[in-house]
Amino acid sequence: MPRLLTRLAATLVAVGLFFTSHSLATPQRAAAADPGYLMLHFTGEGSTGQQMYLAHSADGLHWNDLNDGASILRSTVGTKGVRDPALVRSPGGDKYWIIATDLCWGCGSTVDGSINNGSRSIVVWESTDLINWSEPWLLNVAGAIPDGRNAWAPEAIWNPATNDFVLYWATNVPLDGKTKHRIFYARTTDFRTITTPQIYIDRPGTQELIDTQIVEMPAGVGNYRYVRASGDGQITLEGSNSILGTWTSLGNLSGIGLTGSQVEGPMWMKFRDRNEWALYLDQYASRGGYMPVTTTNPSAPGTYRIPASGTYNMGITKKRHGSILNLTAAEESRVLARWPSTPANRLQSYNFQDRYVRHANYDVRIDQNVSTSPDSQFRIRPGLAGSGTVSFESVNFPGHFLRHSDYDFQLVRNDGTTQFAADATFRQVAGLADSNWSSFQSYNHPDRYIRHYAYQLRLDPITTATGRSDATFRVTN
Repeated sequence: MPRLLTRLAATLVAVGLFFTSHSLATPQRAAAADPGYLMLHFTGEGSTGQQMYLAHSADGLHWNDLNDGASILRSTVGTKGVRDPALVRSPGGDKYWIIATDLCWGCGSTVDGSINNGSRSIVVWESTDLINWSEPWLLNVAGAIPDGRNAWAPEAIWNPATNDFVLYWATNVPLDGKTKHRIFYARTTDFRTITTPQIYIDRPGTQELIDTQIVEMPAGVGNYRYVRASGDGQITLEGSNSILGTWTSLGNLSGIGLTGSQVEGPMWMKFRDRNEWALYLDQYASRGGYMPVTTTNPSAPGTYRIPASGTYNMGITKKRHGSILNLTAAEESRVLARWPSTPANRLQSYNFQDRYVRHANYDVRIDQNVSTSPDSQFRIRPGLAGSGTVSFESVNFPGHFLRHSDYDFQLVRNDGTTQFAADATFRQVAGLADSNWSSFQSYNHPDRYIRHYAYQLRLDPITTATGRSDATFRVTN
């Protein structure tokens, strides 16, 4: 989460200099078949970077971008930008939520506006399988806080003592007319309604605190059941035996050269095959994205180590403030099948070869001069309705597919229904006008094909030479 203007104009800090002074052995996984880890994150500023991205790791240190580095969800509510996401699993593993800051930095918002008159809501998505997500909604978490100016960096943890989630976030409630972010909390079971917000963490004087994340400890490790890491000028560690109880200061990471002026967005990960943890930190000052520090006892600051350069790899996209989920085998199988490595393609018209299929305001047509437009890029996925078929997923509107309705085409979000799947599924066959090209036959109306008419995409029977040309396309990059 961005701090004040001085931090947003971040001076380059040579955090990388620390890498050479510490080492970390490459971890050995307990078994090759062990499921891995899923990271949810955003990548940077602007309307594209401030969306939801996923990365997968087999060992917790080497990350691969899913969906070819493209976002997997796009916010359509509030500011239409999302940052600082948390991925929350229900205790029974039958439901998931994404909660995120409703902020699109650099999309028209100003520094002062975001800090002093920002969104008081967070953005929420819900899923039952980790791959099909609801439409997002706004949850107003800070509206009831007197003089609360925004709501940033939400997190949530299940509290067995109260049988619900503790939802916590940062809100600016100015002190003596000056900015001061503090951590508030509320309780919830469904991320639709919450209890009255209460102060959770408030540092003395003018010290702000924006980012904090809690990890639960297994029995026998350290002296506390929970450890939290917070960005409050340092990366401060605290311990407690109760989420809503008293927390004890344990120290910070300044001893290994990491302070809140260099890193933010603490993100915990437990290695599944051993009692070792990674605390990922976002190198906002050097614009370096996440780096890990590791420890065998999160409650003991002296046990933290920065890995040597080359012992971890964050993938292609920059990873910024998010969260990591230890996957089950079933979850991993679903996630990797849903977002495989699939290149972005375009569909070129056979008889108007300077035109390509594109969406505009969710309508679909063929247009000129779209070679650099993401509106003309699609990922050809396995068909939603049947094997041996294809479906076309938008690159810049992930989860939205080309779908026919009343024989007209639109770009529509997949609602998970059987009808949607059938309407968005096609058989790729030899081109009706040229067998070296392709035509696309409707799955549920096999007498009809995708074709353009007056530059609009339609689903029509093909009976003439003109129709065959209109229904022929080249899949190209």
